[in-house]
Amino acid sequence: MTTSPLVLGPLIRYVDQTSASIWVETGDTALVTVRAGEGSWQARTFAVHGHHYAMVVAEGLRPGSVTPYSVEVDDRPVWPPTEESDDRQGSEGGDYPPSVIATLKPGKPLRLAFGSCRTSTSHDRAGNKTHGVDALRSLALNMATDPDVRWPDLVLFLGDQVYADETTKEMQEFIAARRDIAKAPGTELKDYEEYCHLYKLAWSDPLNRWLLSTLPSSMIFDDHDVRDDWNTSFAWKQEIEQTDWWHERIVSGLASYWVYQHLGNLSPQEREKDELWQRVVHHDADPDAGDELDLTDELEAKVERVRAEPETFRWSYARDFGDVRLVVVDSRAARVLEPDRRELLDVTERTWLDGQLRGDVRHLLIGTSLPFLMPPGAHYLEAWNEALAGGAWGRRSAAFGEKLRRTVDLEHWAAFQKSFQDVARMVLEVAEGRRGAAPQTVTFLSGDVHHSYLAEVRREPSAPGGRIVQAVCSPIRNPLKRRMRFATAALSYGVAGPIGKVVSRSAKVPHAPFSWHNVAGPWFDNSIAVLEDRPNGLLIRWLVGVVDGHDDARPRLRAVAEELIRPR
Repeated sequence: MTTSPLVLGPLIRYVDQTSASIWVETGDTALVTVRAGEGSWQARTFAVHGHHYAMVVAEGLRPGSVTPYSVEVDDRPVWPPTEESDDRQGSEGGDYPPSVIATLKPGKPLRLAFGSCRTSTSHDRAGNKTHGVDALRSLALNMATDPDVRWPDLVLFLGDQVYADETTKEMQEFIAARRDIAKAPGTELKDYEEYCHLYKLAWSDPLNRWLLSTLPSSMIFDDHDVRDDWNTSFAWKQEIEQTDWWHERIVSGLASYWVYQHLGNLSPQEREKDELWQRVVHHDADPDAGDELDLTDELEAKVERVRAEPETFRWSYARDFGDVRLVVVDSRAARVLEPDRRELLDVTERTWLDGQLRGDVRHLLIGTSLPFLMPPGAHYLEAWNEALAGGAWGRRSAAFGEKLRRTVDLEHWAAFQKSFQDVARMVLEVAEGRRGAAPQTVTFLSGDVHHSYLAEVRREPSAPGGRIVQAVCSPIRNPLKRRMRFATAALSYGVAGPIGKVVSRSAKVPHAPFSWHNVAGPWFDNSIAVLEDRPNGLLIRWLVGVVDGHDDARPRLRAVAEELIRPR
C-alpha cells in the first residue's frame, strides 16, 4: 500500500453557476491539478507551519452541470483513490459514486443541509455508544447508496466542527506523543500542529471525506473551535489572557480557521479583497517566484491584528441563491466586552449586517451559531444574568452572576441585550416590508445548544409581511447525557419560563420588540437538518442515523421531525 501525497481533501467549497473552489492539503510543496470534463485547472501550494495547502478554482463550467472530477498532485493521480492508496474509499463495504462538481442551476429551488456540534471519533459500536451515530455520515451514506435521493445543494456547518477543548481519545493520543499532558493546557489543543491533526480526524473518515468532496460546504466557528465560553465576558477574557498558553492557542485557532474553513466560504471575487490571499495568488502566477510561498509569519501577524482590532476584519459573509439570501454571522470574534459597552457585534459588524438584512427575496436565511430566539424563559434568564453580572444588584451579586454565566453557558444573543434589540428591530423591519418587499420568511438557522427545535415570532394576522422563525439543529454528533437532557428541557421550557420573566423585570431588562413561542421540539438526537424552498413554503426536516442490528458502519437515515412553514 502506497502513501498518497494528498493529506486531506479534496473539499468542494464555494460553488456558483460557473465556478467551483476545491481545497486540498498535500504532504509537500506541489502543483495541484483538478480535471473535470474537458477542463483542467491548477494552483500551487502555499505553506503554514510546514503544512501545504492549495485552492484550485475551476472556472468556465456550465450552469446546472454535474461533472465527475479528479485531482493530481505533481501529475500523480490522487483522487479518486486507487486500490493501492492508503485512503481508499471502500472500507465500509463498497465504493462510493464519483466525486462531482455540481454547479448551481438557475431557477432551481434551494435545498440546504445545516447543523452544528460534531466530535470526531470512531464509527464502530464503541464510538456510537459514547457519541451516538454521526448524522452527517448517515446523510453521506444515504446520498452514496440511494440513486433516487435528492442531494442538497450545500451543507452549512454552524460551528463546533472541531472541538479544541473537549478532545477525543484519538486526539489525546496524538497530543500525549508530542508533549506532557500534565502541564497546561493538558488534553486541550496547544498549537497549529495540533489543530491540523484535529481537522484531519474530523475530515478523513472515508465516507465523510467523500461527502465533503462532492457536496459544497460553508462554515462558521463557535466557541469550541477555540475554547468553551470564548469571549463570554470581559472577566473571562482577562482571566484567560493571564495563562501562559492562551496566546498560542487563539493565534493557532484563528490561523487554522482562516486556512481550513474561512477561505472556502468566499467566492473567488471576495477572496481577491483579502490582501493575504492575494500574496498566494500573485506568487502562484509569477513564474519567477521560485519556491513555495510560506505564509506562516504573515498569517500570524494578520491574526494578531484581528485579535487586537476585531473591527478590521470580517469573518461573516453572505450570498444569494436565486431569490433566497443566506447571511452567515460571526457571533464570537466580533464581540465588544468592555463593562460599559457590551455588544455581540462591534460597530463594523453591525453596520455590515444592517446592510445585508434586506427584503426583495423569497426567503431571508440568517445563519448564526448561537440561536437568536432561545425559549422565552431562557431568554429572559440570560438577559437578567447579563444585568446581574453587570452590577444591577451590586458588586457581590455581580460576582455570582459572572460565575453563573460561565457555569450554565448564559452567553447567547439574549445575554447581549443591546445587540439582540438592534437585530430584532432590523429583522422586524424586513418582515414588515420596510426594507424592500417582505420575504415569505425570515429564518434564523442555528446550533450550539445540543438540542433541536423550531420557534416562531407571534404576529397579528393583520400584520403586514412574512413570518419570522428560528430553526435549530444541534448536535450533528455530540449528544447530551440523558440526565442533562432532562435538566435542559426543564430549565429551557419549564421552570425558566415564569421565573425568567419575573427576575428580568426586577433587573429592568427591556422587553423584546416581539414575543415568540415554540412550534416543535425540543429533541436531543444527533441530527442533520435539510431545508427546502418549495412552492407552498419552507420545508425543514430533521434527520437522524439509525443502526439496524449490529451494522454500525451503515446507519440508515430517518426523519424525526418535519415542519412546513407556509406563507402568511
